[in-house]
Amino acid sequence: MPNITVVDMAGKKVDTIELSEAVFGIEPNAAVMHQMVVNYLANQRQGTQSALTRAEVSGGGRKPWRQKGTGRARQGSTRAPQWTHGGVVFAPKPRDYRFSVNKKVRRLAMKSAFSAKAQANEIIVVDAITLDSYKTKTIAAMLDAIGADKKALIVLPEVNDMIIKSANNIQGVKTAQVNTLNVYDMLNADKLVIVKAAVSKIEEVYA
Repeated sequence: MPNITVVDMAGKKVDTIELSEAVFGIEPNAAVMHQMVVNYLANQRQGTQSALTRAEVSGGGRKPWRQKGTGRARQGSTRAPQWTHGGVVFAPKPRDYRFSVNKKVRRLAMKSAFSAKAQANEIIVVDAITLDSYKTKTIAAMLDAIGADKKALIVLPEVNDMIIKSANNIQGVKTAQVNTLNVYDMLNADKLVIVKAAVSKIEEVYA
């Protein structure tokens, strides 16, 4: 089973914990992780784009000139796509891009993402994150001390408004709880900063 060092907010080693082989030690499956990333991005799409077809634009009811004898190409309407102010060919319409992924595939993708991060040494376990007040500077200093000063995903055991709001202003830093984690955010982050209490919850859910 993979072992990992636990550090405090100053970056000093305070403990070592053993990670579950079933969650952090499997062979990462790139195909299912890709499927979950595509699923996440598709589900983010609003699908509100819309344009008018030739049937929906106003005007164009009268034939612009007679069919034969003018020397010009035959035209039935001034709202055909090739005309200025004409309709759009195959105009986009509001639609839902969402699709679902099997539960087993979602679980395998999450475990693959955890294992990929563990193998790349991109997981940092913090003993605890404690704040006396809403202070972005404290979170920024902690991330700098533990070597996660670029893109980081802070994983909390439960909702903590003080930590979430303090981290919100830092560019490239996101927060998530164990029940709101997704493969896209995990793979997009350079470092996964997991609070020690959240590790046991992750193993409880996915092991």
